[in-house]
Amino acid sequence: MTRRFGEPPQPGIRYRLRPGVYAVLPRGGRLLVTHQAMPVPELQLPGGGIDPGESPLRALYREVWEETGWLIARPRRIGAFRRFTYMPDYDLWAEKLCVIYRACPVRRLGPPSEPGHRALWITPARAARELGNAGDRHFVSRTGAWA
Repeated sequence: MTRRFGEPPQPGIRYRLRPGVYAVLPRGGRLLVTHQAMPVPELQLPGGGIDPGESPLRALYREVWEETGWLIARPRRIGAFRRFTYMPDYDLWAEKLCVIYRACPVRRLGPPSEPGHRALWITPARAARELGNAGDRHFVSRTGAWA
């Protein structure tokens, strides 16, 4: 059973399953996160949905690059969680299945290519307080060993 974070599903709403991959990216005592400006400004673990026919690892590399501009290496799955939410960008009520990886950010290739995203290096303590959803905060808090 996968742990659930956030609000329970609302009665009468049909949720569409939306699998996604997200990364905890430690380097030098800090974490690489993305700041998404719209629709609501928030800090997030880099990641997102898996496109049809795409492998989870391929999606992870693509999403981290799009949202941060960084190349990653050695991804390792550390857990998963579910959350039920409305996604205004897609006008979709989604049951998000979020698979979390820990990976090493190895090289900045350029700025984020996804509009409205900005890469930031922040402390793990700040991430554990300020990431936009409880599942992300949970995995940052329990991952440890940030060097």
